[in-house]
Amino acid sequence: MIYLNWNETKTLKQITCVHTNAEKYMVENVLTKGQVYDVKNETDEFYFVVDNKGRVSGFYKDYFQEKNG
Repeated sequence: MIYLNWNETKTLKQITCVHTNAEKYMVENVLTKGQVYDVKNETDEFYFVVDNKGRVSGFYKDYFQEKNG
């Protein structure tokens, strides 16, 4: 169960939250627009990031923009 150790694993990259306008979920409680987050894992549809509560959580990629450089 690799997800149990994601907090301790190496950060893959950093991404910036571009919005928290979720249709179904309360994303604004754990993400802040404009804040940079560490990506711990990535799939085709989701980024798994360390959120504002210090937990690794999965979010749709459309909430984020990859940092250049």
